[in-house]
Order: sequence, then C-alpha cells, then structure tokens
Amino acid sequence: MQIYGEITGIKYKPFLCNTLVQYDIEKFDKALSKSGSFILEIDKENRIAVSRWVSPKRTRSYPYARVYDTLSFSGRKITIIPIMKDEGKDGDRDFLQWDAISLMSLLGIYVIIGYYVEAVRNPKYANKITNQKFDTNYIKSEISRLLSYQSDALHWNLEQIDKIYQIASLAFDSYNRISKNLGVEMHSMEAAQQRIEELYKEKEEFMKLSRELSYKAQRRESITVQPKESLKGTKGLITIKNYIGGYYYFTCDEVEIQGNELYLIEGKHSASGYPSLSDVKDGLLKMILYTNLKKVYYNNEEFIPIPILKLTTKGDIYGFPNYYDTLLKEAEENKFKVIIERVQ
Repeated sequence: MQIYGEITGIKYKPFLCNTLVQYDIEKFDKALSKSGSFILEIDKENRIAVSRWVSPKRTRSYPYARVYDTLSFSGRKITIIPIMKDEGKDGDRDFLQWDAISLMSLLGIYVIIGYYVEAVRNPKYANKITNQKFDTNYIKSEISRLLSYQSDALHWNLEQIDKIYQIASLAFDSYNRISKNLGVEMHSMEAAQQRIEELYKEKEEFMKLSRELSYKAQRRESITVQPKESLKGTKGLITIKNYIGGYYYFTCDEVEIQGNELYLIEGKHSASGYPSLSDVKDGLLKMILYTNLKKVYYNNEEFIPIPILKLTTKGDIYGFPNYYDTLLKEAEENKFKVIIERVQ
C-alpha cells in the first residue's frame, strides 16, 4: 500500500522520558561516556539536549529511545551519530543511513555527524576493537557553530551530509592510526568509501525528490518481515511531505482500512514478556509522525489516520508492564491507540 500524507508541524507531549542529567561543556567528554542522553550547559544563556548513537545502525543500542528522552526539553535538541563504526576484521562495521537523517529532520532534531578517534583492543579477539570514543573537539566545534545557526534542522542536516567526504576522510585516518597502534586489522576502506558515496547520492535524490528510487529502496524493506516483528496486516509505504517541501519515505509495519479510517500500526514484539521500554520508545518516534499527519491519501481517496502502537509477545501475559499506565497517558494526550496482544 502506498500512502501519502503531509505534516505541517510537530506537536507532541512525551510522558516516558528519562530525567536528563545536566553537564557543563567542560565535562562534555564525561557526559558522552556516561550518558546516552543529557542536557549540555554551554554558558549561562545556552543549553541544549544531546543524545548520542553508539553505532550508526538503528538496531544497535536503541538510539531512537535516546533521542526520545530528549523530547521533553523545550530548547534545541541534537543527536550525535558516527559516520561509521568499524569494530575490526573480527567484528561488525556499520554506516550512517539516510533514513536516520530523514527521521531526525522531520522531528526537528539537529544531527552532528561525528567520527571515532580512540579505541582499545578487544581482549577476546585478535582483530577487534572496543570502547570507541568520539573526537569531542570536532563535535564541540560543530555545537558552537550550531548556536548561531538560524535555519531549521533539515537544512542543517543537509549541510552535514555535504561534509561527509571530509568527515569520512577523518574517520578513515583515525581507523588507520588505531589499526597501526593496536595491531588490529580493520575492514577494507575501499568498500567503506563506496558506502559513503551511496549516502551522498541518497541526499542528492532527496533534493531532486526522486520518488522512484526512494520507492525502490522502501519496497525492499516492505517485502521483508524482520524476525522481531509479529504482524499480520499489509505493510504500507508512506510518503510524507513537510511544510518546507521535503519528501520523506517510511515503511509502516501494518496498515488496515476500516471505512474512512486508515490504521497506521507500528509493532513491537518480544519473544517472552512485554517489549522493553526502549523498544516502546523506539515505536513512539513513529507515533510522533503519525499523530501529526494531515491530509492522508490512499488511491487518491482521503482517510482519517488512526495511529496505533501494537505490543505483542509470545510469552504469557500476567498483568501489565510497569510503563503501561504512563504509556496510556501519553497515548490519550497525543491521540493514538495502544494494543497488547499475545501471539503464537
């Protein structure tokens, strides 16, 4: 199903945000090592909410949950994403993806693309590193530049993508140095360069509003049900246009039509017990989008969007998770539904 909708602005009140610890700028390194989300006090006039990604891959360490925790802050919000993370030849390697930039842009989150400069050898593997740390001086310089930036998150994030070759070069140099200093073999940098070029091309396609290419990429996701999902409806391909003319492409886990209502269902599944709070927060980012949709169309017919967060488990259900009452308050305040089901 191909669905079209518009967002003219984001209005959402979160209830499940963790309390954020505040650090001053002199303790920025400590903040990055201790907290996934925090408030950074730059001076007496400037504070920002910061979240960081451990890996550019969304399925690792729940970065969306960390972003969600900053949403209760009324000021500017940023998220720090590594352009790549290479754990060495015996580990994984992940790259920044365009869909992460798209979602952050729609939510008004300013992205700072960073890179790692420090690591230690993983004692269990000959060619694997761990405890990677950002170049905090570079990130602080970007934060300083952001303080005087007057445009919206989308334009800032597009400018970040414009600098990815420069940032990638710094990342490659860092990994070469880490490899030499630790005696650890890394993955091929030639293949990494190709992935960086693909990311830049996706930005160019976004600028050209090439729906065909975006649809093809989305189509691949729409025919693949991830192992964590337990859904029985039809996946939907959603094109969202925002107030400044950008087009964003997402896949909805499950779509159903009942009369003039179109149900947009985001599913979170657990093999035993209820989905974790981090999983739920991950799903709530989609609820923020779906609850702000206007003029939703399918087959040129307008529908009323009904956002639903569906939590499923294969385990026995006894009582409700400890976050359930607060989640219901958030659903009522922001006008979406919550469903809990036990599945086979």
